[in-house]
Amino acid sequence: MLEVKDLTVHYDGALALRGVNLRVEDKELVTVVGPNGAGKTTMLRAISGLVREHSRGAREHPSMSGVIRFDGKRIDKRKAYQIAKRGVIHCPERRRPFTEMNVLENLKIGAYLRKDKGGIRKDLERIHELFPVLKDRSDQMSGTLSGGEQQMLAIARALMAKPKLLLIDEPSLGLAPILKKTVFNSIREISQSGVTILLVEQDVSLGFSLADRIYILAHGRIAAEGTKEELMNNKDIREIYLGL
Repeated sequence: MLEVKDLTVHYDGALALRGVNLRVEDKELVTVVGPNGAGKTTMLRAISGLVREHSRGAREHPSMSGVIRFDGKRIDKRKAYQIAKRGVIHCPERRRPFTEMNVLENLKIGAYLRKDKGGIRKDLERIHELFPVLKDRSDQMSGTLSGGEQQMLAIARALMAKPKLLLIDEPSLGLAPILKKTVFNSIREISQSGVTILLVEQDVSLGFSLADRIYILAHGRIAAEGTKEELMNNKDIREIYLGL
């Protein structure tokens, strides 16, 4: 479903990603783990169109090169809204709710590009089953939610867009352990429903717990790829990249 080839991104001359190659198959849950500053968020931003492609003489930063294909078609030259229309939906780091709107309004914004009113109603019902707290908080201003509730809202808002590919950036960031477990159980359920997911996560144990396959990103490069068992059975990878 997703193919990334030789993705390179510079920020004001500093190299953020160098020659990244990655693939995600239909209905897979692929996790990318790595330390802070490894380039994980930059990678997701590049896929979803939030990093502009480099053009000669351009004054804009960052700049990007490489090829990104979704469903066999190139999207690396597309604008973010065009990529979203194709079904690649980005759930960003640090949740970022529309704080001046209540929970229900945030969820409806997620479905902005959709025209199927019946389908939107059904998906809203599904969201309320998946995250009952969001139904209870429907009229509450999203900026007053707890961190865990905001993360649930961010994922739910992305789901309301009916993604073919869901990009989730650091869902455990800043959450207490019990809330991390709740959020990751929800991500597991979303994956089991057939949604293809590319998950970025700093917490190795959480990232490994869900993944069909895993990429380790370090210093802007893919350092290793494999299943949980393959990576955990490699002593060098455990010690150098996972700190285990």
